[in-house]
Amino acid sequence: MDHAGYMREALVEAEKAYVLGEAPVGAVVALDGKIIGRGHNLRETLKDSSAHAELLALREAAGHLGDWRLNGTVLYSTLEPCPMCAGALVQFRVPILVYGAADPKGGAVDSVIDVVRQPRFNHRVEVVAGVLEEECRHILQKFFRELREKNQLSKHGFGC
Repeated sequence: MDHAGYMREALVEAEKAYVLGEAPVGAVVALDGKIIGRGHNLRETLKDSSAHAELLALREAAGHLGDWRLNGTVLYSTLEPCPMCAGALVQFRVPILVYGAADPKGGAVDSVIDVVRQPRFNHRVEVVAGVLEEECRHILQKFFRELREKNQLSKHGFGC
C-alpha cells in the first residue's frame, strides 16, 4: 500500500470519531505492509485528554510488537500531531510520520513548533506532509461547522 492507501485507512478511523461526536482525527501505524495499530480520537468518550488518535494507535502497535520501540514503522495521521503526540513519536522511536492536514493553531511538526526534528533529541522523525490533505481537512471542517451550527441553535433556543 502507498501513502495514500494508508491515509485512507486513517480517514476510516477519523470517520469513526466523527460518528461518536469526537473531533474527527484518525491514525494508523504500518509495518512491513500491514497495519499494526489503529486509533481515533476518544477524548470525550473516555474523558481522557490523552486519548488522541495517534497515541491510541501507537499504544496498539507497541502492544502488537511487544516493544515500546516502533522501529521500522510509519505513523499516518489525518492531522498534524499536537505537542503531546509529536513527543510520543519521538519517545516511541517512530522513524516516519505521514500526515494529511496541517494544524496552524496547535501543530507540533511544521505549523507552530517542530518537536519531531529537534536536533537535541536522540531521535528524529522523517516527515511527509499533505497526503490526502483535502479529504483530511474536509472532515474536520465539516465537523466543526456542524458543531458551531448546533451551538448557535441551542444558544437561541432552537436546539434540544
